[in-house]
Amino acid sequence: MTVTAMNSREVTQKIFNREKLFILDVRNEGDFQDWKIEGEQFTHLNVPYFDLLDGVEGIIYQIPADEEILVVCAKEGSSIFVADMLSEAGLNVSYLQGGMKSWSEHLEPVKVGVLKDGGEVFQFVRIGKGCLSYMAISNGEAAIIDATRMTDVYIDFANKMGAKVKHVFDTHLHADHISGGRKIAEQTGAAYWLPPKDAEEVTYYYSRLEEGNDFLFGNTKIAIQPVYSPGHTIGSTSFVIGDRYLLTGDILFIDSIGRPDLAGKAEDWVTDLRETLYSRYKELSDELIVLPAHFMIIDELNENGSVSEKLGTLYSRNHGLKIENEAEFRRVVTENLPPQPNAYQEIRETNMGKINPDIEKQREMEIGPNRCAVR
Repeated sequence: MTVTAMNSREVTQKIFNREKLFILDVRNEGDFQDWKIEGEQFTHLNVPYFDLLDGVEGIIYQIPADEEILVVCAKEGSSIFVADMLSEAGLNVSYLQGGMKSWSEHLEPVKVGVLKDGGEVFQFVRIGKGCLSYMAISNGEAAIIDATRMTDVYIDFANKMGAKVKHVFDTHLHADHISGGRKIAEQTGAAYWLPPKDAEEVTYYYSRLEEGNDFLFGNTKIAIQPVYSPGHTIGSTSFVIGDRYLLTGDILFIDSIGRPDLAGKAEDWVTDLRETLYSRYKELSDELIVLPAHFMIIDELNENGSVSEKLGTLYSRNHGLKIENEAEFRRVVTENLPPQPNAYQEIRETNMGKINPDIEKQREMEIGPNRCAVR
């Protein structure tokens, strides 16, 4: 039998298409339990690589010979070794090219829809980490929101679409992943916008993202209206694009709400979070399609792999929007916080420009799932 490489895009398409896949994950149990490749039709077996050095005879009976098999490890090498042994035992096997490091970095562009006056909106799904970023394109000009550090993906996509990047935005100072916004702006000549209340410690020049400004791009004059919406951070700012889409950053997700504690101010910011969710967003149209900066579970994906839902639907289904008692809301939010994101303080300092870690260090800092939501 032959061993083949399966890349992150191919795995992503299997998730989007709800295909079956059997995954043998040979990382340590703690790493597997913390973060793994998830799909609606995926099944898993976790056996650490060091337990397989003497052979795979002890696990062959646990592996279905009639299903597609993928071996996964952190970087690739261990999975190739194990896949070769399984192949010699008579199984058709693939290994994940680049391992979980590559899985963490893969971005899959998905078209969300069109804008009323022309143009398109694309969501970049970072499937391995649950991060979502956006590009709106109108008549040859583009605006990018909440870009990850894989900047070439956005620039190449804009070039492919024949669009010049005019504006780059971050809805807030991110703490779970390293922003690529400033780098994209430097490479393309675009303006880089950041909420000033989140930027008091940044070391670089930025344009002040403040409520009340419209940002026009393209001949069709599609407006991007920022809406000050604190709670996840003190500067968190949402966007209404073309009177159709609401980009909520890390304030509101499909099945949860944002956590207010990543700067150590949960007790202070929980009031802002409630004000945004229960008052400011309530003033907006229920027909706006919410596009968040993260998703939490694979069930939140739509049929085409995108993540979105109408604001009115979220007010009827999202448990974080149905806690009428303010004291109870405060208790739920502050007592149901997941573990802090991996290296979140270093990530914040990187996004402030205070430190400049090399690419391998950045990869290590970001490894693991996003943890921006209240459980």
